[in-house]
Amino acid sequence: MAKLIQTEEEILLSESANGFLNKAAPVSRLRQMRDAGEHSDPELWQDMAAAGWAGVLVPEAEGGSDMGHAAAQVLAREMGRTLAVSPFISTAVMATTVLRNQSGPQSRTRLQEIAEGSLTYSIALDESAKFNPNSINLKAEKRGNGYVLNGLKPFVVDGSMADRVLVLARSEDGLCLFDLARDTAGLATTAIQMIDSRDAASLAFENVEVSGDTLLGDPGAGLELLKPALEAGQAVLAAETAGLSEAAFTLTTDYLKERKQFGVTIGSFQALQHRAAHLWCEMELTHSAILNAARQLDANPQNATLAVSVAKARATETSQKVVQEGVQMHGGIGMTDAFDMGFYMKRARVAAEWLGDYGYHAAIVAKLRGF
Repeated sequence: MAKLIQTEEEILLSESANGFLNKAAPVSRLRQMRDAGEHSDPELWQDMAAAGWAGVLVPEAEGGSDMGHAAAQVLAREMGRTLAVSPFISTAVMATTVLRNQSGPQSRTRLQEIAEGSLTYSIALDESAKFNPNSINLKAEKRGNGYVLNGLKPFVVDGSMADRVLVLARSEDGLCLFDLARDTAGLATTAIQMIDSRDAASLAFENVEVSGDTLLGDPGAGLELLKPALEAGQAVLAAETAGLSEAAFTLTTDYLKERKQFGVTIGSFQALQHRAAHLWCEMELTHSAILNAARQLDANPQNATLAVSVAKARATETSQKVVQEGVQMHGGIGMTDAFDMGFYMKRARVAAEWLGDYGYHAAIVAKLRGF
């Protein structure tokens, strides 16, 4: 794969985002939130909205900055470096992608609210231990002009704090996508304790009556409507994962330059130099794959599936290598809570599973390449 590089505008955006996040959301902020039992950062989200990040994909007519998928990935990569906690992927990327493909004043109003930071979303999709958007059992039964929903979504990222939720359910017509307020009668939210200290919840639907106007698109077209949003989310999550890999790698190389053994820095040991060099090469290839996915989503979104799955698979594999090597090269102290490496390792583990693990995306790549 030829190495792709960022444009001058992307570099400037990256530098700006890096400066903002290092001040407003350093890793120490995540540590404070973890210790206080907090799983969301509303103040940070408002600052992001003021900077135009919440509206990164929202059309300018609805008050957004409409900078595109490449810009969204630049921002996510910097968020990964500091492990910033926000509903960026669920709201600014996935929900926005769904809503901007809808017509009507209601969708336009919600896009405006997303851009200004007053509305957040979660995506209620997963029903099993592994990501599988075709395996949906939550039932949507027609009743009059509306539906009655029954079932469970056991893992919903940002599910405890989001104002609204996009729900994929199965009706007699096939999979349907609903846009519901999280406080809808009959919808029960149970917070989940996550190892990466982020917000997630289990959503239980018990005779949840919804009107017909909560259905997005045609009956049975839910997964088709959600597909572009899933791919946008997968690509941005890959970028965030790449950012955390780069930050974890920097922690490790800084330690190699400082730690002394037998009177010399351990970074002078050739074996450790080779391991660090291998990680750097893997990260560079992953960065190119992520940039390619961004370019495809902006220029040719209908045919971006291969590029997105390559990016997500590579980002997942690379992050696992980086955090594992980071812990090993730090020695025993790498596992202690006094060092930030553990935060990167935990976030990498969650990001690896969300929106499809390595095996899921590798299977898509193999299928599309005819293997």
